[in-house]
Amino acid sequence: MRALWSGALSFGLINIPVRLYSATQDHGLNFDMLHKKDLSPIRYARICKSDGKEVPYEDIVKGYEYQKGDYVVLVDEDFKRANIKKTKTIDMVDFTDEKEIDPIYYEKPYFLEPGKGADKAYVLLREALKKSKKIGLAKFVLHNREHMAVIKPHDNILILNQLRYKSELKDAGQLHIPEKESASNKEVVMALKLIEQLTTHFHPEQYHDTYTEELKSIIEDKAKGRKPRTKGHEPKITDVKDIMTMLKESLEGHHRKTA
Repeated sequence: MRALWSGALSFGLINIPVRLYSATQDHGLNFDMLHKKDLSPIRYARICKSDGKEVPYEDIVKGYEYQKGDYVVLVDEDFKRANIKKTKTIDMVDFTDEKEIDPIYYEKPYFLEPGKGADKAYVLLREALKKSKKIGLAKFVLHNREHMAVIKPHDNILILNQLRYKSELKDAGQLHIPEKESASNKEVVMALKLIEQLTTHFHPEQYHDTYTEELKSIIEDKAKGRKPRTKGHEPKITDVKDIMTMLKESLEGHHRKTA
């Protein structure tokens, strides 16, 4: 794996050299954009608005429009000058219980690997977090922007989970969400029974992207000149009057399946 960032993980007065790696990978299918007329590939070009000509990547700079039509150009060194310590440090500022963090704030996980000579300090922090059952709240700069993050042990590795800021979450107040409970007690009891029947332990290896597999079969059919087969059907929305009946049938269906 290629490190996305390297610097120090700051824990009190202790600075632990670490490297940051993406903990996720995309298994989706990659599609090329084609010209409908002759299926020739489409390429993306950087076009100058003033003269309509394509601009080579090496001739492109980053500019901030501080007033209409006037720009300040920033180079890589300027981003470091803003605060060189922040660009090279994951600063653990607080510790808290994991349950304090609403899952809606989690955005992206990363692996943290100790740098040269940092094994002892890395293990110290990892074991301290495990025994305290706390997580660290940290700040770090990546892609020219400061982020909040959670530092926590996962088996023998420290994970950095990038968080969203509260200001990045949209206000759901404009959505029509019912406040009063309209379901009957009998329906709630039946729904609880169904939840109980379907409750199991989470084994992540049991879940995978089946839609991509089905899409591959469509691609294979079309590549061989066969008419693609349509799988599944659109869901029929349950009528409010039929909820109790559907709950009972769901329970009975699960009983038959497990039997």
